[in-house]
Order: sequence, then structure tokens, then C-alpha cells
Amino acid sequence: MIVRERLRPETFRLPVEKIRAGYKSDIYFARTKLILEQDRRRDRVTMQVFQKHPNAVIVGTDHTLAILRTGTGRYQDRKRSDALFARYLEAERRAYAHWAALPASGGWDAYAPLAREVFELSHELATLWEPGWRDLAVRSLFDGETAEQGGSVMHIEGEYASFAHLETLYLGALADGSRVATNTRDVVAAANGKPVIMFGARHQAHEAQAGAGYAAYVGGAIGVSTDEQGEWWGSTGLGTVPHALIAVYAGDTTVATLKFDEYINRTTEAIGHLTAPGTSEGHVNVTSLVDFQNDVVNTSLGVAHALGQRLWGVRVDTSESLIDKSILREIEQSGGMAGEEIRGVTPRLIEILRGALDAAGYGHVRIVASGGFDGLKIARFERLGVPVDVYGVGSALVHGSGFDHTADIVRLDGREVAKVGRGYRDNPRMHAVDWRALVGEREWVRSIS
Repeated sequence: MIVRERLRPETFRLPVEKIRAGYKSDIYFARTKLILEQDRRRDRVTMQVFQKHPNAVIVGTDHTLAILRTGTGRYQDRKRSDALFARYLEAERRAYAHWAALPASGGWDAYAPLAREVFELSHELATLWEPGWRDLAVRSLFDGETAEQGGSVMHIEGEYASFAHLETLYLGALADGSRVATNTRDVVAAANGKPVIMFGARHQAHEAQAGAGYAAYVGGAIGVSTDEQGEWWGSTGLGTVPHALIAVYAGDTTVATLKFDEYINRTTEAIGHLTAPGTSEGHVNVTSLVDFQNDVVNTSLGVAHALGQRLWGVRVDTSESLIDKSILREIEQSGGMAGEEIRGVTPRLIEILRGALDAAGYGHVRIVASGGFDGLKIARFERLGVPVDVYGVGSALVHGSGFDHTADIVRLDGREVAKVGRGYRDNPRMHAVDWRALVGEREWVRSIS
């Protein structure tokens, strides 16, 4: 899905002070900026960004623009700003250490001056900053557009010393976003129109959730598992009854699901933050995880009997090291299942479950399949006509290699200067960035004054 309306820079809540100081940059880029500033170089360059994966879905362009908007420029007094930033880091650490130890650390009254110090140092740094983003001319793909291997994704033209330190950050944003979006695109295509939910939060550091969730959405996923994964695109987390809740209720999936329905849907008020796309306000589709006892058929029937129409679906997540009891029963009755896979979530397991639900009058109950699914496994299930209604996919969406992006200076004051093999490559599909529209009229006017 191509997103033609760009995300506003404030969406990303960037760590402004650390970006401007080069704290998050590869040190050689931070040093390059320092050298160029000290040598008073004002060279104008064209930075060409390209990616290395064939037919990749590009995500991270809006994130890159936010980084450029936040970090392009220079400090008026570099020696003073460096000293202030060192104090800022130390004050931030002390404030956080105090907050983390509350109330033993002395309470909120003692925390307030620490927080105030962080704010004042941030403000002082901001007064020293000379922004340079308005002087950048950027042409870029939109999030969701595709690029071929080696194809240009973005051209950034401007005074290099003002944005030299940002390369690490925007290449990382593009690599992460494009990897998740491309993986998701391929999985969604394999699912043949059936919904795909991203269960990838546990496979990444928490700081990556918002970006990965947005990239999965652009790639075609209909839902994510955490609220933060849905933040950039206005969604919230979806989820089923977890194994942990079942364990607390002594392994009784039916009781755990009844409690889920009772406290999430039937007695809890003001739970709008739990409302999933496609559900009514204050209601969560009840989906029970049914493999706790390694007997998905009997567990599903028990839950369906207890909840009736209130049960939206069941999720099968059988470990790839286990053979479900319904498969074992079939093996015992038939004398074997030669040539068929028998461990984990298999086509035959889903077929048995669907047949049992339908025969018992629970045709409304949907089947969600998860656990080890990727594009190849989903494509095989679809080729075999396995009656899965929704796929839950985790690590396959966030892992993978070959999605690196590279940035090269290809023109210096209009002259070709690219390293061998990295010459200027135009891409007529790139769009000129309208900074005025991106930041809003009020911010644009204020930046001129």
C-alpha cells in the first residue's frame, strides 16, 4: 500500500538533543561534520540513497524526512554546545535513576528539580541551534512504493556539513522499515486475501515497535499486537487469550476464556484502547488459544460450548516439537500417516479442527493459525486449501537480510564526484518534498521569522 500523505515529523518523537549532537551517529560521520564545520566548508552536495534488495517495498522515507527536519543544521558555538550536551546526558541519567527508584529515592519533590535541569539544558541547546532543513531540496519515493536493487530511493541536495551526521540514522530507518514491509508484502500475497496479523513485537527491542508496526501495515497486515505498533497509523493492538492466562487458571482454557470475556468485554468499562479494527467500540473479539493441553479439537469444542456466539475464533499455535492428540488418535485409528507431516500446526490438524467445529454447530468460529508461519508455509497451506481464516506471523516479518540502504555523495556543487560504480542515478518516480506542506503552515512561517 502506497501512503501518499506523509507522516508529520512530530509523529516520530525523535530524541532531538542526541540526534543534533551526533550521539546516535557512527562516529566517523559525527567527526566528518566537525571537520567540515571547523574548516568552514559549505559545499553543496547531492546525496543519493539506494537500496540493495530486488523489488523491495520502501518504508522509512517519512522517518528520514523527520530526521532531516530535526537534525539538519549546526550549533552556533560548538565548544559550548558540546559541554552543554555532556551536562544534558548526565542530568538525564540522574533524573531517570531517581525516577526509577521512587519512592525510596526521596519522592517527587526531589525529582522535580532534576527534571527541571534536563528541561533547562535542552532549552539552552535549542537556543544555540541553527536549523538548516529549509535549505534542503529532497526528492523521494513515498512509503509503500517499490524499488529495484540499486534503484534510487531518495536524493538529498544541500550543504553537506549541515546533515553529514544523519546518515546512520536515516539509513537505519529505511533498512528496518523496508525489511518489515517487504516481508509482510510477501506473506500477505501468500495468504491469498486472508488477513495477516503481525505478532512480531517479541522478536525486536521495544524501541522498534512503532516503526515495525507501521511498516507491517504498509506491507498489508491488518493488525498488530501492541498499541505502540499501531500508533503511527491510528490503530491498536489485537490479541488472543495467552498461554500465561490459561496457566494461571490451572491449564483450564475454557475458564481462562470465560474470564477474558467477562473482564474485557462484559464488565470492564472505558476500554477503548483495547478496541480492535473492525470491532465495535468497547468490544474485543474473543479468540481463544487452544493448544495448551495439546488437544486443540476437544479444547476448542469445550470453549465453543461455553461461549457460543461470543467466541469469535480459536488460535492454533501447537509447538513444532509436538504432535497434537487429534493427530495421534488418527494415526492410531489408521495405522499411520505415511508421507504427511504430523508435528506442529499442520494442514491435517486444521482440517480435523474445522470439521469438528462445523459438525458441532460452531461454523461461526474462525481459525487463526500461528507458530512458525512464513510466506512459504502459508503458500503451501493455501495451495492445499487448508481452512485457515487468519494467519498470525511473527519473526518472519521482522527478520531477514539484504535490505541495507547506502548513501553516496554523487554530485559536489553540481559536478559529478561519485566513487566508481556509484554514479548519479535518476528515478523519475521520486517526488519533490514540499517542506511547507509537511511541517504545516504555522511551523513554516515561524521557521522563516
